[in-house]
Amino acid sequence: MSRYVKDMRAMIGHRPLLLAGSNVIILDERGDILLQQRLNGHWGLPGGLLELGESLEETARREVLEETGLTVGNLKFLNIFSGIEYFFTLPNQDQIHVITALYLCRNYRGEIRMNAEESKDLKFMPIEHLPGNTEAEYRHYIQFYLDNLSLYDVPGK
Repeated sequence: MSRYVKDMRAMIGHRPLLLAGSNVIILDERGDILLQQRLNGHWGLPGGLLELGESLEETARREVLEETGLTVGNLKFLNIFSGIEYFFTLPNQDQIHVITALYLCRNYRGEIRMNAEESKDLKFMPIEHLPGNTEAEYRHYIQFYLDNLSLYDVPGK
């Protein structure tokens, strides 16, 4: 958790907080998607929260590097997700409304290196066969991408 979020939580307790962030759909040459198994055991996309002074694209790049060890190349902006369906109450009872920028990346460099403070596992998987415990939020992002493949002029499976 960033210092900013900690400071805000100290002032407002568990009340709702608006948090902006980015997630990235990273595809390998076969079209498989990189998924991150978070510490709670659920699978999702690499990404995280905006730091003060960052752009959403900078957030996407930083978070992917921190969580996967990969340096992303070209990022294609896909959509912004917000609204009541992105309101969450966390296990510690903190309430958040997330505003998430979703990006697509098909070119990256480096070797996958898991950050044990954020992940249990990282692996490329067929996009049509997501693990059963993939969080609904990330399923929604992935489905949005699949439903709009023709808009992004990228080959899909």
